[in-house]
Amino acid sequence: QVQLLESGGGLVQPGGSMRLSCEASGTILSIRFMGYYRQAPGKDRELVAGIISGMTKYADSVKGRFTVSGDNVLKTLYLQMNSLQPEDTAVYYCNFRGDYGVDYWGQGTLVTVSS
Repeated sequence: QVQLLESGGGLVQPGGSMRLSCEASGTILSIRFMGYYRQAPGKDRELVAGIISGMTKYADSVKGRFTVSGDNVLKTLYLQMNSLQPEDTAVYYCNFRGDYGVDYWGQGTLVTVSS
């Protein structure tokens, strides 16, 4: 059984930084995509940053502020978030996608940006 365990999150002041981590346990034969999504209250879940075929992609709203990194052999994923703003407040979910579009999700971690 595959489980994704997230860590990080919490309260940070505007302009601050935070690092999220995600580690998968169990067997995933082939990881095609790793990424972080977020969902703010009253909004749809959106892709924040991801890694596919060794290339990173970012939502326009976080480009230049967030950095995603990971290792699909070690099954680890990280999101370094800098210059955080109140609009970054959301529950952040890590996602690993395996063969045949099978999705695995972390439990979610709340990031609150507030003074």
